[in-house]
Amino acid sequence: MMGKNASSEGYFVLLGFSNWPHLEVVLFVLILMFYLMTLIGNLFIIVLSYLDAHLHTPMYFFLSNLSFLDLCYTTSSVPQLLVNFRGPERTISYAGCMTQLYFALALGTTECVLLVVMSYDRYTAVCRPLHYTVLMNPRFCHLLAVISWVSGFTNSALHSSFTFWVPLCGHRQVDHFFCEVPALLRLSCVDTRANELILLVTSSIFVFIPLILILSSYGAIARAVLRMQSSSGLQRVFGTCGAHLTVVSLFFIPVLYIYLQPPSGSSQDQGKFTALFYTVVTPSLNPLIYTLRNKDVRGAVRRLVGREREKEIP
Repeated sequence: MMGKNASSEGYFVLLGFSNWPHLEVVLFVLILMFYLMTLIGNLFIIVLSYLDAHLHTPMYFFLSNLSFLDLCYTTSSVPQLLVNFRGPERTISYAGCMTQLYFALALGTTECVLLVVMSYDRYTAVCRPLHYTVLMNPRFCHLLAVISWVSGFTNSALHSSFTFWVPLCGHRQVDHFFCEVPALLRLSCVDTRANELILLVTSSIFVFIPLILILSSYGAIARAVLRMQSSSGLQRVFGTCGAHLTVVSLFFIPVLYIYLQPPSGSSQDQGKFTALFYTVVTPSLNPLIYTLRNKDVRGAVRRLVGREREKEIP
């Protein structure tokens, strides 16, 4: 069959979960619920961190970045998925597919780097508390955030450009619920081992290295915690660091499964549900993990509610 680029046809067909028609109504309701939880929870963190001066700290600055990132990441794929569930067609334009591919990959890579930055922030707070305000000054925090975003979007530009030039076969059926690199490489009519190698190398750089740095940070934190004598200090450290480690696990474990194996060697059905977990479920759980039993957040809510009540009193 003659290879050709899908732009000549103008669209792709996202097969999604069409192999399980009896599950589509249930999946639609569940995904919609998780998406609404993602919107409400992450917007809550962003607004609260902005309004309350006590939360103008490096930790909540990076957490606001993570919340905004999760909002964008989920929105890059979930609305299209919900439309495809309920609509007669499951199509996405070629330009829409390439845009979705670019932003999903960019935001996913950014999250890998941002989670490293957040672990460094916790390492500095626990292991070097006397130097914390000097090391994590506002200018340096903004620089770390910029590096996270720029590295993610730069890496995505590399992958997207390589995927864009891969000749595709005549059929336009993407066996996934959104456009991602492994799913699109399966449509190619040529040998994609070079693309798979590039994907494996860059995924290793942006997944393994961040994971090693995060684990190293928390290894140092664990040693510092074991030397602590204050029980209240121990509880505070475990509260903030435990939440971050949970978020790291929820994000990295599915990503390791998806991207650190050749596209030709993974089960598409398992890949879809794994991708559904880290694109839909994880972003909705992050706000709950960071805010439940968090004294700083509860205090900020009380102060905000108190100010509103004072305004209502004539």
